[in-house]
Amino acid sequence: MNKGKLYLIPTVLSENSEERTLPIPVYEAIRDINIFIVENIRTCRRHIKKIYRKKDIDSTILYSYGKHDTINLEQDFLQHILNGKNIGLLSEAGLPCIADPGSEIVEYAHKFQIDVVPFVGPSSILLALMASGLNGQNFAFTGYLPIDKSERIKTLRHLELLKNRSGQTQIFMETPYRNNQLMETILKSCHNNTKLCIASNITLATEEIKTKTIAEWKQTKINIHKKPAIFLIG
Repeated sequence: MNKGKLYLIPTVLSENSEERTLPIPVYEAIRDINIFIVENIRTCRRHIKKIYRKKDIDSTILYSYGKHDTINLEQDFLQHILNGKNIGLLSEAGLPCIADPGSEIVEYAHKFQIDVVPFVGPSSILLALMASGLNGQNFAFTGYLPIDKSERIKTLRHLELLKNRSGQTQIFMETPYRNNQLMETILKSCHNNTKLCIASNITLATEEIKTKTIAEWKQTKINIHKKPAIFLIG
């Protein structure tokens, strides 16, 4: 029997944007695959039903790999694959394994020469970079910055130094309820001629992507509290 495959399946970044942001192969995968590894089973059920309404969710096998879950890759993953079953790795939002857990599952699949099939879908990081006007030839994603204020300032200055030395765009994010505090720290820590792009509510009707110098941002009123946002300096 041929081995099954691991499909990396994106989901939407915002409510009711399935038709605008998910390609047809994603719908087909949700329709045809009956075993999924997901971050959160409850929200995943909702995602699956919105993407493919005819899906029999009660006969669908869902394994959770969230922060507080431990998936048994040998039993819950490998045995299905070796028996010819395809498995979908379904992100909570955006692309699996990009600013998102799941890479250890993909790494495990490669160890057993299992085909890994990635699908096109929305990524807030790449969409923000595309629309920023900053260097898309050389960039790095740092993830979340330190919470400690002094460490955060130190990290921001280091990222600005990397940008100055190589022209490399630096991309990072924050928990939405701390966005305004991060913004204040950026304005105090970075040089006036550094460019900062803030991309918030990506793929929502209220999406806003603006690139200005730090000096210009200091003259701008902005409130991104509780808005999903990506920050880029270049």
